[in-house]
Amino acid sequence: MRTAEPHPKDRLLATAARLFYAEGIHAVGVERLVSEAAVTRATFYRHYPTKDDLVAAYLAETSRQIRAAVDAARAGKPPREALAETMAVVGDATGGEDFRGCQFLNAAAEYPDPENRVRRVIDDHRQWFFGVLRDQAADLGHPEPDHAARVLVLLRDGALHGGELDDAGKVRTTLRRAVDDFLPA
Repeated sequence: MRTAEPHPKDRLLATAARLFYAEGIHAVGVERLVSEAAVTRATFYRHYPTKDDLVAAYLAETSRQIRAAVDAARAGKPPREALAETMAVVGDATGGEDFRGCQFLNAAAEYPDPENRVRRVIDDHRQWFFGVLRDQAADLGHPEPDHAARVLVLLRDGALHGGELDDAGKVRTTLRRAVDDFLPA
């Protein structure tokens, strides 16, 4: 039995995710996306009126996947373990063979205008993650859950950059220890 060919919109999104992450968003043109996704330009523009629409969709899908991973990692766990598992999702992300840092931080470097649609998707993802960490810090009884969440977001950002530049295993271990040191049991 033959598997159905992915919908052209899905092929475009998958192609964009692969190329944008590996090579950078501005380095990949529409012609290359169309060619590698095996769609026409008309199909591209029917689903994504601009390249920025495709970039926003790529980041929104990335966010959806991360949210699902975080939700699964912390489901049914007590607060301390849930927080450790949330941060472990970040650390584990650095272990991939093709790891190239954080998709959101990489995109933010290419889209400096805070009013751009792409930046709004980035900001939404970061606000969601901050909220998850703030709630977990509050569940642990931290006296300043907002501050704790800001520190943990900075640890996340550093781990995702360090995971590309340094030994990913050491980054994961250091991240885990930093969380334990910052929020002792």
